[in-house]
Amino acid sequence: MAKMKALVCRECGKEYPTKAIHVCEMCFGPLEVKYNYNEIKKTISRKKIEEGPHSMWRYIDLLPIEGAATVGPYAGFTPMVRARNLGAYLGLDELYIKNDTVNHPTLSFKDRVVAVALTRARELGFETVACASTGNLANSVAAHAAAAGMQCYVFIPGDLEAAKVLGNLIYRPNVVEVEGNYDDVNRLCSEIAGEHGWAFVNINIRPYYAEGSKTLAFETVEQLGWRTPDQVVVPMASGSLLTKIWKGLNEMQALGLVDSVRTRINGAQAEGCSPIASAYKEGRDFFRPVKPKTIAKSLAIGNPADGYYALKATAESKGAMDMVSDDEVVDGIKLLAQTEGIFAETAGGVTVGVLRKLIKQGIIKKNDVTVAYITGNGLKTQEAVIDAVGRPVRIQPSLVSFERTFKMGKNGGLDA
Repeated sequence: MAKMKALVCRECGKEYPTKAIHVCEMCFGPLEVKYNYNEIKKTISRKKIEEGPHSMWRYIDLLPIEGAATVGPYAGFTPMVRARNLGAYLGLDELYIKNDTVNHPTLSFKDRVVAVALTRARELGFETVACASTGNLANSVAAHAAAAGMQCYVFIPGDLEAAKVLGNLIYRPNVVEVEGNYDDVNRLCSEIAGEHGWAFVNINIRPYYAEGSKTLAFETVEQLGWRTPDQVVVPMASGSLLTKIWKGLNEMQALGLVDSVRTRINGAQAEGCSPIASAYKEGRDFFRPVKPKTIAKSLAIGNPADGYYALKATAESKGAMDMVSDDEVVDGIKLLAQTEGIFAETAGGVTVGVLRKLIKQGIIKKNDVTVAYITGNGLKTQEAVIDAVGRPVRIQPSLVSFERTFKMGKNGGLDA
């Protein structure tokens, strides 16, 4: 029996075949994959997972593909860093960084979702793949499509960071800059997807694409010695990543891979684009769309597709949400770099900034086992911090110039 039963509407429960569809024809609710857990439970085990490939594909039994992984063989299984220095600074005894700044091949968590999406798109017979993106997704789709020999179109806002634009062009896809923000790009792509027989990874392939995010939850549990953390902090754009981490944790319990899920799911957004976090703080179970204005462009989705479900997951887990200013984003990037040697993009600054706030508010406590998800590499968003880190100290090529500049004493120490 197949491990995928159907696509099911998250609102009314109507089931559909596992094809390239993403919206319920009855109530227009979003579709997600429904698995045959009884069948999966017969073969999955901790031992089988541990003997699997050193990538996210060690969890292939819990991913929505029918055959073998054909795209992105090295994505995932990124380091879980015990952040002793940052933990000591913030007052946490057991803080971990899930470090997707080194994910393969494009240095962000999007390599996980794209590997799943393109593998499934191939199974469904697509030759052309596409996406609407705030940057990281486009980079990943372009890279994976190049390696897979697939035609590719990526649609991006016109104000994207230079490194992310370059990170598309180098793979030679069709790069389309749209005059507007991500929500404008996404609307256009929805129209194009309806007219052309392409696999849009975050539109008609979205039910499969989103499942790749669960691998962050699976890896977290395995790398913590098969235990769930007390607290996680997750950056939010569409809200999908947060919801899938919650889903992944609960799947592990349902399959007997962990005894219980004790994790509180906390969401992080930038003040300039915080429709989900604002709804949480105002006590609403719905969000109001906003027009993004933040340096955290990878999170700049003003009308988040999974915003309602992110609020629901946070409520179910008894978690919290908050937001940070652009200055706090930069401070978060610098703090992580200077304590743990990890250079994160702006989304990482959002995660660290909100982590600090939740600790100060007493929501995350000193003894909580806490995981902060750092989802992208800082080399992609250099503009955000270049004016905040100073300049090199310039000297003449002489020992005298060096010692005078740094006031070095005769024994190598600093003079008083």
